[in-house]
Amino acid sequence: MKDYYRLYLTLHKNKKCIRLHFIGQCITLVSVFLIVPFIIYPFAWTGHYLYEKNEPAAFRDPVKAKIADWMMFWDILRGKISIL
Repeated sequence: MKDYYRLYLTLHKNKKCIRLHFIGQCITLVSVFLIVPFIIYPFAWTGHYLYEKNEPAAFRDPVKAKIADWMMFWDILRGKISIL
C-alpha cells in the first residue's frame, strides 16, 4: 500500500486538485456521520404513526433518540429484543 500511496501522490501535485479531494472527503464524512444515520426516520416515523399511534422521540430530542435507536438495534442483533 505504501508503494501505491507514493504513486497516488505523484498524481496529485496541484494544490487545487488536492483541495478538491479534501473538500470531497469532508463532504463524505459529513454525509456518512450526519446525514446517512437519519435515513431511518421515514421508516421509524411511519411505524410510530401507523402502529404505535404516538409521537416519535426524535421530535423532542433527536440526538438522544438516535443513540437510543442504535442501542435498540444492537439489542435486536444480540437477541435481547425479538422482531419476529
